[in-house]
Amino acid sequence: MRITTIGEILIDMTQTGTDANGNAVFAAIPGGAPANLAVAARKLGVETAFVGCVGNDPFGEILKRTLLQYNVDTSGLQVTDHADTTLAVVTVDPHGERSFAFCRKPGADTQIGRRKALAAVRHTDILHFGSVSLASTACRETIISAVKQAKADGALITYDPNYRASLWNSEGDAIGIMRSVLPLCDIVKISEEETLLLTGREAPKEAAEVLMDRGVKLAVVTLGANGAYWRYGRESGTVPGFKVKVADTNGAGDTFFGAFLSRIAKHGGLNDLTPERIGCYVRYANRAASITASRPGAIPAMPTEDELTEE
Repeated sequence: MRITTIGEILIDMTQTGTDANGNAVFAAIPGGAPANLAVAARKLGVETAFVGCVGNDPFGEILKRTLLQYNVDTSGLQVTDHADTTLAVVTVDPHGERSFAFCRKPGADTQIGRRKALAAVRHTDILHFGSVSLASTACRETIISAVKQAKADGALITYDPNYRASLWNSEGDAIGIMRSVLPLCDIVKISEEETLLLTGREAPKEAAEVLMDRGVKLAVVTLGANGAYWRYGRESGTVPGFKVKVADTNGAGDTFFGAFLSRIAKHGGLNDLTPERIGCYVRYANRAASITASRPGAIPAMPTEDELTEE
């Protein structure tokens, strides 16, 4: 099965430390959740493609080169002369937790052309998207059109909402739009911090029940170092995480979902899923995410198949 991801691709200007004068030092790291996920799943042996847009500038070249380096299909990657490649300034606290500020007025990631996007998502088995691209009106319309088309074509639709407050006019706008796409989705992954925002319920079990009521077939709530909770129909479970020394959490959530979807893709989608099999997939994803979190950076930190043993 083939996974296609659509949405933002950008440069994470990530703080790596301070210089002798106490000034913050930053590294330009390829990122964007859908792009990250495409690389994560590709490194774990699944065919992936990315659909999005970069600027006609050096940062855009870096992003395209990165996708090609990891053998992600870039035929759906558009280039625009009308906006610069988007930058996300990522500062990291002593515990590895991040905060974001975006250079996106507008950023190239919001300039995805609808016609080309619709053509690019044809014939995929899984189409994945997130919520960062939904904050832009024009981009939101393109993403939703692509999702609806892929769903009509029989693809599994997967969704990972990431709330970035600075991208939205208000939290209320974000809540309404981020929740509105749930009926289109088959698999949803949310973090424990976003359960209340996305579902109105804070407890993972209750949040997963709300997602089921909205038509989601399989819900996963990540619990940080405590692992993840999953719900599929009437079945559910919690899978413990792996203890590691955290270097940088950037990309860990994308690695988790990329690893999880890689197992879904390799083993026939949602056909013949059992609680035991889902538990194995979540454990695999937990392990992959823990490796990413133990290393600096996002894409370079993601593990390969050789580093993971499927159980």
